[in-house]
Amino acid sequence: MPMENLIIIGSGPAAHTAAIYAGRAKLNPLIFEGLVAAGVAAGGQLTTTTEVENYPGFPKGILGPELMERMRDQSIKCGARIETVTVDKIDLKEKLFKVFCGSQVTKTKTIIIATGATAKRMFVPGENRLWQKGISACAVCDGALPIFRNKILVVVGGGDSAVEESTFLTKYASKVILLVRRDTLRASKTMQERLFSNKKIEVIWNTVLTEVVGEKSLTSLKVKNVKTNQESILEANGLFYAIGHLPNTAFLDGQLTLDETGYIKTTPGSTKTSIEGVFACGDVQDKIYRQAITSAGSGCMAALDAERYLHHA
Repeated sequence: MPMENLIIIGSGPAAHTAAIYAGRAKLNPLIFEGLVAAGVAAGGQLTTTTEVENYPGFPKGILGPELMERMRDQSIKCGARIETVTVDKIDLKEKLFKVFCGSQVTKTKTIIIATGATAKRMFVPGENRLWQKGISACAVCDGALPIFRNKILVVVGGGDSAVEESTFLTKYASKVILLVRRDTLRASKTMQERLFSNKKIEVIWNTVLTEVVGEKSLTSLKVKNVKTNQESILEANGLFYAIGHLPNTAFLDGQLTLDETGYIKTTPGSTKTSIEGVFACGDVQDKIYRQAITSAGSGCMAALDAERYLHHA
């Protein structure tokens, strides 16, 4: 059975930054990047985005897939080995951990989990065809793109994230419409006050999205009032889902301590999990920021934490 110093599970900015640091530290890391893991190709959520304008070092922007390809190349250059297979489960009961990929079993002294979180989508008719052609699940990532500027934008959701993203989008939109399926918001009182005081935001209550319309890009939405069943059309050039994220932790099978929403709990100020030698970084343990740059930063932390652990083990 193969033996490793460090296995990194994931393929986004957190995983590759961890690999770059670990490779430079001569830890000879092995990355299992996944084969369409959690419904996303290797490279994580950035592979589903188009222009990335907020990652430092690219003043003219860069395509999400290209950014991830560059990170992957840099990981390899720094000494990482990459296998395009999906981790089915891990066994953390013994000091030498086991990682299972189908019939392949690998032992390792340390593990860095960087499997991310998948934005929840509604998969209404037309969504797959128009995804990233006017539809996004991250206002902070995509809201400033030229296709959304001075346009009518719609946000779906009713919690703090929906209110926060609606408020953020008012910097760029001519108008923001918040679709709420109930007659109340789940957001905090402070967030609600901020929302209702913003004249660029309109809230449409008791309404759900049923279809997205457009040829080359989004042009309108079909919506339905859940109380009257009345259907109508909203003209809009942008749609943002703010209905939550699902951390990719199912394969852990409850072996690590998670918070109430399923994110891996880490010791504040570190990437240490509830089991020594296992570290977590990126969106799988961060439900607040969820940005490529913060994921990369925590990937650096995880590699340094793993290096110190191996040094003292």
